[in-house]
Amino acid sequence: MTVIDFAAFIGRLATSSGDTILPFFRTSLTIDNKQPGRDFDPVTEADRAAEAVMRRLIKASFPQHGIIGEEFGNEREDADYVWVLDPIDGTKSFIAGFPVWGTLIALLHKGAPVFGMMHQPFIGERFSGDNGSATYKGPSGERKLGVRRCAAIKDATLFTTSPLLMNDGDRGIFEKVQAEARLTRYGGDCYSYCMLAAGQLDLVIETELKPYDVAALIPIITGAGGIITTWDGKPAQNGGRIVAAGDKRVHEAAMKILNA
Repeated sequence: MTVIDFAAFIGRLATSSGDTILPFFRTSLTIDNKQPGRDFDPVTEADRAAEAVMRRLIKASFPQHGIIGEEFGNEREDADYVWVLDPIDGTKSFIAGFPVWGTLIALLHKGAPVFGMMHQPFIGERFSGDNGSATYKGPSGERKLGVRRCAAIKDATLFTTSPLLMNDGDRGIFEKVQAEARLTRYGGDCYSYCMLAAGQLDLVIETELKPYDVAALIPIITGAGGIITTWDGKPAQNGGRIVAAGDKRVHEAAMKILNA
């Protein structure tokens, strides 16, 4: 089957997860900490319910496929086709009532991301890509996504979710890139990568990402003409320390600083 064969189904996953999440947004929620006694890593009933809905749909439609999910672990992860799910990327924003979160849905074929979608149901936006092209659908209509040209870091807008999520060593390295950038902003989670694909910013640098944090974003960024790798230049789908850029010149310049 081709990615085109899955397009309508991925839309169903997005719609079903969004319908499950929205009744919880900006309400009084019970919030659990996945790492009690350590850093605050929140999870809510909305996260769990949305992933459960998507898993049920996948199992009913494609029982031979694998699933990697943030909330309920991995099943058949050695299958040819594997779905990678993050029901709410940006849970900290979600519980604070800010709409800079999204549902990430990726499809891997033999380990490589071949389709990705970020769905923001409150705003009604979908960003999707298949490595060859990327598309936006939302309140302003539908259009192709494309990164913007940026010749140097001194002209770049840089985003990271928060330097506080980095260890001391990585934070120090990040600050060297930050010192060179024209503008640095914090926050965004998955939205930062989608805005990069939309040509609104130039560089995203993160650390300690999990596969479900990034797999769906890779086909969107590459489909829009951007580049996303680990800090040491390897494929990004397994997570870790990630650098994404709209222009390969900025990516190369950032890599030199990150690996100096």
